Amino acid sequence: MMADTFVDNAKVMAKGQITIPKDIRKILGVSSGDRISFIVEGNTVRIINSAVYAMQMLQNEMAGEAERTGLTSNDDVLALIKELRNED
Repeated sequence: MMADTFVDNAKVMAKGQITIPKDIRKILGVSSGDRISFIVEGNTVRIINSAVYAMQMLQNEMAGEAERTGLTSNDDVLALIKELRNED
């Protein structure tokens, strides 16, 4: 196993519910009321904070968009923001 890998266990209850161990909740950054996503890859399941997963998906979808629209530097971005603010 890798150095940042560890194993923890949880019991599946009659309705299919489990309690996520405290150390796992801490790593995921989740608390009561937060949502998690289950990603199934073959016979392996990854659990991820849903907010983090949504941000990762958005970042993947937006990758390269700035370059495609001509925003290649911080100055380009600042100029666009200034232009948009002046239009209001």
